[in-house]
Amino acid sequence: MSDLPLLQIDHVVIGVKDQLDSASARYRELGFSLLERGHHTLGTSNHLAIFGDDYLELLGYEPALASAQADKPMWQYPQGLIGLVFKPANVHDLAQQLKARGVPVDEPLSFSRPVTLPDGRVADARFQVLHLPADTSPGGVVFFCQHETPENVWQDAWRTHPNGVTGIREFVISAVDPVASARPFIKAFGDQGVSQVPGGLRLATGRSAVLFLTPEQLGVQLHGQAAPAGTTGDRYAALTLRTHDLDAARAVLARGGIQGVIELPHRLIVPADQAFGLAIVFTDRD
Repeated sequence: MSDLPLLQIDHVVIGVKDQLDSASARYRELGFSLLERGHHTLGTSNHLAIFGDDYLELLGYEPALASAQADKPMWQYPQGLIGLVFKPANVHDLAQQLKARGVPVDEPLSFSRPVTLPDGRVADARFQVLHLPADTSPGGVVFFCQHETPENVWQDAWRTHPNGVTGIREFVISAVDPVASARPFIKAFGDQGVSQVPGGLRLATGRSAVLFLTPEQLGVQLHGQAAPAGTTGDRYAALTLRTHDLDAARAVLARGGIQGVIELPHRLIVPADQAFGLAIVFTDRD
């Protein structure tokens, strides 16, 4: 059976539960230009930071909806990085291809949210999503998002950020057994793009990558800043983001009062306790 097309990251999801106000304030202090709050037809709300061809999503819910949202599966994960989202060419075709490979998936789900565009017009951003089985990755959810209206998401006016970020470089999973953690991905998509790295595996996703690293290796790479104290088991731990101006990122972190930033050649590491549960690495290396 042939491999499916190489995975591409569409966006990443940071779950903040009922803390959208404080999370959005903090991410602006981290130097992200966030869109005004959006509200999905499914009851969740978000703020987006749009990059070149991917984006970061702060996902939560309004406090008035807490009772309706709290028991949903996505909120059972700790606050932090909870979603890894890929781009499909067509979610319906992908669903059939995955079923042929023995990967059980449900039918794609459609939903939308209204968006105020830079010119003041209000339009709907519409999506179809396809979730991989829950046991694909114990650290969070993995799904595919087909944008029916990409022009209502990737607007040039939204792509400029004070920290200079232009896109996602790495999505980092802390995995007790990296080979075992990567196995569901390999079953679904084949082993194309998979390579060994110190302390784990790397899954190429175009210009970005998903890293499966042992907690020990992750601790070395992030100088112990990978997660709040007491966090155990497989988890979505960190993001590495490209910036075209590391000095600008450094300055905005200082202005925002971000504590404990580790400065290394070509990298700035923001501790997880300063970014709602995930470490963020800014790098000017491609």
